[in-house]
Amino acid sequence: MTAIEAGRTVAVVGTGTMGQGIAQVALVAGHPVRLYDALPGRAAEAAGAIGRRLDRLVEKGKLPAAEREAARARLLPATTLPELADVALVVEAVVEELSAKQELFAALEDVVSEDCLLATNTSSLSVTAVAGALRLPGRFVGLHFFNPAPLLPLVEVVSGFATDEAAATTAYETAAAWGKSPVRSADTPGFIVNRIARPFYAEALRVYEERAADPATIDAVLRESGGFRMGPFELMDLIGQDVNEAVTRSVWEGFFRDPKFTPSLAQRRLVEAGLLGRKAGQGWYDHAEGAAEPLPHTAEPCPAPAAVAVHTQLAGPAAVVQELIEEAGIKVTRERAPGEHEGCIRLPGGARLALTDGQPATGDLSGPTIRFDLALDYRAATRIALAPGAEVSSQDVREAVGLFQALGKAVSVIEDVPGLIVARTVAMIVDFAADAEARGVASREDIDTAMRLGVNYPGGPSEWADGIGRHWLWHLLDSMHHQYAGGRYAPSWALRRSLKQNRRML
Repeated sequence: MTAIEAGRTVAVVGTGTMGQGIAQVALVAGHPVRLYDALPGRAAEAAGAIGRRLDRLVEKGKLPAAEREAARARLLPATTLPELADVALVVEAVVEELSAKQELFAALEDVVSEDCLLATNTSSLSVTAVAGALRLPGRFVGLHFFNPAPLLPLVEVVSGFATDEAAATTAYETAAAWGKSPVRSADTPGFIVNRIARPFYAEALRVYEERAADPATIDAVLRESGGFRMGPFELMDLIGQDVNEAVTRSVWEGFFRDPKFTPSLAQRRLVEAGLLGRKAGQGWYDHAEGAAEPLPHTAEPCPAPAAVAVHTQLAGPAAVVQELIEEAGIKVTRERAPGEHEGCIRLPGGARLALTDGQPATGDLSGPTIRFDLALDYRAATRIALAPGAEVSSQDVREAVGLFQALGKAVSVIEDVPGLIVARTVAMIVDFAADAEARGVASREDIDTAMRLGVNYPGGPSEWADGIGRHWLWHLLDSMHHQYAGGRYAPSWALRRSLKQNRRML
């Protein structure tokens, strides 16, 4: 089967923001579109709203006026389900309640032809469960658009347990014909994006709950060192704390309360207090008009050390730091200390400056230690986080701060926490992605595409793993697993297996 021809009619059931967006996408792609909503008058209102959006596209020069008029003529509200009898595709975007969706599709089966493709835009429910009561579940598929649907390119095409391959292929090719970037996913809690993105929020919340850093600092580090477009706290405020927590809770429940997906008590309290983010005027940040912009903790200027010693060649993702130090004109001597296995920088005062390895800086057997965070690109990064151990003096901290400031980085000094901020977040996302791939949720390529396009990550998890090194990521998680009880950070077998496969290839 190929994409549904542009001349065939598409029905959209549910005319909220998402339903209107999907209808607009199908309409602009050339389909006649019928809108249906159970509430009287809502479909007509939605048609008017879509028409106004088309007007704005014309005003911005993004849509010819003639195409707008043709699209308007193809858009028809429906007042009853039987009016959808001749459609080739139905996309449902009603309330996220299993019973409501099941009842709707059961009614649709009595109306549409047997070759009509049925699709749900659910983001949190099981596609298999929605289709469970149908006579012909093979033609049922998930078409998960991202909001706003006319602008965001990603569509997750989700195959339920009973979905026919031909139906999934038709859905995939139709989404592609609509100008979208579809990816294939198995029916798993959260599908691709909402499953693999959980650590982006969860690790930030964990660092906050451990009082290692405040939200503004965590956000700044993930933006300016990790390269993420938005920090997790500002993104949670934008999405809505209630919506974000509901997704987290749904995925957690879907995986039978696996500790890797455990929700945050801090976020739960925010939801209970009604501090839901931008829509409420207050969330992690104050969004009232005229409110001061939250500022991250940034260290005051400190003098850079004239020279440092590198003990054991810096390797892995930190190797470029040594190059940056030399390029900044700071003298670097190379030494190997007895028993020193880990590459580190020895500051003039004697403290060690080492990339986080998943262990705390406090109590390091090699002596006073300051851990620095991972940057996905140390040259491009404009901020770095440092976590000094309890044995480190204030002068040692000043030397470390001055060193990174000499490299052109703002410095945020946080409390000693295993894995710091960027490193633990990226490692968990990579591990979730490896596990999803190994379980057949999606291909490596589709996972990378989904995370880049669905949540605007600066790269895909597999890209990160290739650049950083899977062994380093596995070692960091394994170390954190021994620091935290409960199994949250236990590296997946999939990540361990990829290490073994890479060794055989060498």
